[in-house]
Amino acid sequence: MKKTIFSGIHRESILEEAQNEEFDLLVIGGGITGAGIALDATVRGLKVMLVEKKDFAWGTSSRSTKLIHGGLRYLKQLEVGLVREVGLERAIVHRNARHIVIPERMLLPIIEGGELGKLTSSMALWVYDYLAGVKSKERRKMLSKEDTLKEEPLLRTDVLKGGGIYYEYRTDDARLTIENLKSAQERGAKCINYTEAIEYFYTDKKKVKGIKVKDHITNKFYDLHAKKIVNATGPWVDEVRQLDDIRLTGKRLHLTKGVHLVVPYERLPIQQAVYFDVDADKRMVFAIPRGRVTYVGTTDTHYTSETDEPHTNDKDVDYVLKAANYMFPSANLTKNDVTSSWAGLRPLIYEEGKDPSELSRKDEIFYADSGLISIAGGKLTGYRKMAERVVNQVVKFLQKEQPEQYKKLEPCTTDKIRISGGDFDSKRALKTFIKKRTGEVTQIGLTKAQVVDLVYKYGTNVDIIIEKAYELYAEVSDAKERLQIAEMWYGIHYEMCNNLCDYLVRRTGRLYFERDSLPELYPFIADEMAKEFGWDAIQKATAIAEFEKEYMDVVTFN
Repeated sequence: MKKTIFSGIHRESILEEAQNEEFDLLVIGGGITGAGIALDATVRGLKVMLVEKKDFAWGTSSRSTKLIHGGLRYLKQLEVGLVREVGLERAIVHRNARHIVIPERMLLPIIEGGELGKLTSSMALWVYDYLAGVKSKERRKMLSKEDTLKEEPLLRTDVLKGGGIYYEYRTDDARLTIENLKSAQERGAKCINYTEAIEYFYTDKKKVKGIKVKDHITNKFYDLHAKKIVNATGPWVDEVRQLDDIRLTGKRLHLTKGVHLVVPYERLPIQQAVYFDVDADKRMVFAIPRGRVTYVGTTDTHYTSETDEPHTNDKDVDYVLKAANYMFPSANLTKNDVTSSWAGLRPLIYEEGKDPSELSRKDEIFYADSGLISIAGGKLTGYRKMAERVVNQVVKFLQKEQPEQYKKLEPCTTDKIRISGGDFDSKRALKTFIKKRTGEVTQIGLTKAQVVDLVYKYGTNVDIIIEKAYELYAEVSDAKERLQIAEMWYGIHYEMCNNLCDYLVRRTGRLYFERDSLPELYPFIADEMAKEFGWDAIQKATAIAEFEKEYMDVVTFN
């Protein structure tokens, strides 16, 4: 059995060890940006520690539209450089994580009074493909009204003028984050969740040299030391900056909220993803089929409430349903059709006088007099380049301060690094792997559908789950239960799951996309997780109550 190196069981020992070390870089924030920074810095040879106050990807990095996309609408804002960079990044992230970054065929309907007319749409999609270096078989194809309706019969016909087909990439944002963290951990980084930075330490020259953290699972405090500290906390960037500078000088964040709704696929059975105009405010919204559901979003509204508690309200639901029913009138979706939802916050850079949808998605690095480095803004798609820019600065400062120790650091090479589970050279290699594993697991009762589901979550790491399922063969007679136990066990020992929410929300996405299966599943998982962690009755009841709250929150709108 492969050695467990990222285990929820061993969290405390990781922190105990870490407080006796000095790191080159300490990253605050376990979302996709922090994960990318940890991986890049570790690959270059730096000694890295990462802390996250809740679970990895708990914030924005599990609540996006779950697309690796170039941002077609940013062409309208003339952000050509941003479109080119993230467009090129799509192919890199896909190549390095084929199991969780998957080509997605997109339909762009052209409607009367819409943002883009026929000629403008054709030119925009051509420029989009050109900037992103899209390979020929995935380049845009323009359609007549009749051909557009053949592609998507549910579209409204009265305003439809035509359409365009182009390609983006669908992902699981939380799994992309955890795979980056696992990759960093495998190379020597220490990454820990539920550990909150609460205070900075300083040198005599008032430069940050470490942080005091609180472990929210054990309620213990630890002092961690590092030569450089990066604040990569997304919507919490300003709060973490204020721990260092109460005045918060310079630029600041502007938070906006994005909401997505999930409905059963049979209620919105679209043939491919659709990126369409919203009649009310001329924004654009995605409708994306995924397994047995379709999800629709997103909103883009000012957000000034509690950062830890973004929530879907009635106004959000009405907006998204109205948008969907406008473009797909035969669906007649209502609030009763919503089976799940999520609300996330975008950490945009404040610009005076601009509406939320007009604010740039560019990332920006803030430098404090204390030496604290903060990164904000940006898009999921551009996380690797954001990490590269931050680590470049960290390396620059370290080389200036201690040239002999750091002069031999390598440049960024993460564009060539397959992240954990992503060791596939091609789509064919991925399909061959699935076929081979399907043939190997018939003895333990796994179906092809189950193997496909596992591989598109865990990639080549599925072998560890399969091996565990074989170990359980003699003691667990039911094949479905064997698989559930093996997958949960993997989440605990290889992905630092600590509770039901970690596992059912962020490691597997079941709360969003398979919520109807959970009433039967979560009590069983709670029993097995209690055995693994050695929970007493109170600890188990607490874990169940926390999950049941999340289970209801995704369909409670106020």
